[in-house]
Parts: sequence; structure tokens; C-alpha cells
Amino acid sequence: MPAPGPRSRGLVLATQELGGVTGRSTRTCILGAAMKIAVCTKYVPEAAANARIDPQTKRLDRSGEGSLNQFDVHAVEEALKLKEGEGEGEVVIVSVGPERALEAMRKALAMGADRAVLVSDDAVAGSDLVATSRVLAAALEREKPDLVLFGQQANDSDGAVLWAAVADRLQRPLVSQVAELTRENGKVRGKRQTEYGYDVIEAPLPAVVAVSDAINEPRYPSLKGIMGAKKKPQETVSLSELGVDAGEAGEAGSRTEVYALGDPPARGDTVKIEDEGTGAEKILAFLQEKKAL
Repeated sequence: MPAPGPRSRGLVLATQELGGVTGRSTRTCILGAAMKIAVCTKYVPEAAANARIDPQTKRLDRSGEGSLNQFDVHAVEEALKLKEGEGEGEVVIVSVGPERALEAMRKALAMGADRAVLVSDDAVAGSDLVATSRVLAAALEREKPDLVLFGQQANDSDGAVLWAAVADRLQRPLVSQVAELTRENGKVRGKRQTEYGYDVIEAPLPAVVAVSDAINEPRYPSLKGIMGAKKKPQETVSLSELGVDAGEAGEAGSRTEVYALGDPPARGDTVKIEDEGTGAEKILAFLQEKKAL
């Protein structure tokens, strides 16, 4: 790494060769300069809604009301804390979904994020992990952030693997399940809990980090923030604008397929025990009858 020159004002330039979704590229990071953070979010069905698989498409029915994935809100909060800690920077919310997903993304803007980018295209519908990661990585290549943040999982699928797939496509280092995050000298340091204690992992920027929901307590958007969210830049882009062929997204670009849906097996005989003060004795008698004791 070259030493800072007389006009660098203490900033150090670091050049890293990246293997992105569109080929090899060179990215220059200014260590100590304002950081651009992209937070990847997902538009998911409301938690109170009954999850239903559409028998025709064999996909999760997303026709009802939706909201911002709660795990991703922790990633938004952490991005805002990093920006506030350094006094400058930009937080961009990136998502893939229908146009109405922008309404949910405005929650992140109301919290304090600077702008939102939504990839919305009819050809995206039905994308699995492979296709979604391809589209999302293309959107991130377009933004060129220093740091990409994810929530640990989505509450509609609980896959907890999209961040790994995106990091692989971007050829960036990945740190997952982070419960404490700091940035210094062109690196991020993530601390995560294990069954034996804690792991502390450092990675050079640009990097991808998936944060745990234990990392922070997300702020509530203020009334001023809610009113100002609609005025912040909100961009909707198509696959063609990202240079992604329609055949690489949606069902055509997916590598998984659901062949059939079936009802769960019927339950066996059940016994309902009413507790009128003798519930414990009734349970004991039932277990003895079944020779479970």
C-alpha cells in the first residue's frame, strides 16, 4: 500500500481487484473517508398474515399487505450508527420486489437512510436464491458501496443464506452473525457469539456483513422523519438497466423447482384433558396407560 502523499490529508488509498458479476474490476477505497453503506432489505408479508402457498404457482402468496423484514431493520439501524459515529457517509437501501415494496422501504428512509433503490421487474417474480442473488449483486455492483449490510435472515423464508450468495458473486469478504460491528483503517471488525465464547473477525473493505438481531435496538422513526421520507430519492430500476438478462431471473433463472404440494399427515388419536384440579393425576394415568412411564 503506498504511503499517503503530501496532498492526501492523511487519507490512504487502497486498491483491491474484485471479481464481480460482470467480470473483474478494480475498486479504490479511501481509508478514513466517508463510507457508502448499502443495506439489503426484503419486502415480506405482514407477520400477522396467515402464510399460504399458492397452489397454482407453488410459491408463497404475497398478494396481501407487506412490510420491511424485521431482521433487516437491525441492519438499517447499524448502518445509521456507523454513519453517525463518523459524522458523514451515505446509507442506501437496496431491495428486489414489486413496486409496492417502496412503501415498506420508506420506513428505513424515515429512520434516517439517505435514499432507496428498488429493482422491480415482472421478470423477477418467482426468483429463487440463485436468481435473487444474481439480481441483487448486479444492483450492488451499480452502487459500488464500501460496505453491504444484511439482516441475518428473512422472516418469511428463514433461509439465512442470501448474504453468502451475494458475497460470493461480488467476490467480497463476508462476516456473518455479527453482534458488534466497528470500522477503522479501511477494515470492519465483527464480533459474534459462539458456544465457546466470542469470535472477532476483521475483513478489509469493501465487504459484506450479516448482522444478528442482538446487535442493536432499532430506533422508532420520528414524525419529522416519516414526513421527510417521501421527499428522499427513491429509484426504481429494471433488469435491463442493470444489464441482467430476463432469462437469468425469475423462474427461468432459478435452479430450484417445487414439483408438488401436499397436506401434512393427519394426526393420530388425541385426548383432551380438562384441568379441574386433577389435571396432573389425569396426565399420569394417561401416560401409565400408554406405558410411557
